[in-house]
Amino acid sequence: MAGLFESAGDGGAAIALDELEASILRSLEVQMLELIGPGPGGDGDDPLAALFAEGPTEAPADPALARLFPDAYGDPGAVADSETRAMAGEFRRYTEPDLRTRKRDDALNVIRALDGLGGEGGVVTVAAADCRHWLGALNDLRLTLGSRLEVAEDDEDFYGLPDSDPRKPLVMAYLWLGGMQESLLTAMAG
Repeated sequence: MAGLFESAGDGGAAIALDELEASILRSLEVQMLELIGPGPGGDGDDPLAALFAEGPTEAPADPALARLFPDAYGDPGAVADSETRAMAGEFRRYTEPDLRTRKRDDALNVIRALDGLGGEGGVVTVAAADCRHWLGALNDLRLTLGSRLEVAEDDEDFYGLPDSDPRKPLVMAYLWLGGMQESLLTAMAG
């Protein structure tokens, strides 16, 4: 079970992580929280402010954030007309705060589970109700790393990178997270 999920029954899953794997995964999730930013109202402590919060109307300039929070209308690579941009802006304004909250919740769910290991390796058992949080968090990490690495659908060059390539650690993390994500889906089905 090292580094991959197995079925824990009832739709749940379990994964054995050594200390280094748990530390890397936790660090990536903390970085994800930093990338996503604070909740509505800044600190997230005011539920009324969160209820009435409006999001931005423009796509993020950071390519990783743009991948996590894509435009709702139009081809991402095409120049949109003013009406399409306006519709995308309106959609973004009302949906992005909730999407950011969900992504923060997903990352926090993983961090809390890893914190339960006490900074050491061990087995993390994920209840069926939390598996979707883990899937979302792993997917967000892969989207972010893929954006930073400029991964294209047909990229297979990553498997043969020399150890001296500075992208190698990120590529290894990207591939590892993909394996975790796939094994979690399989465990949930089994």
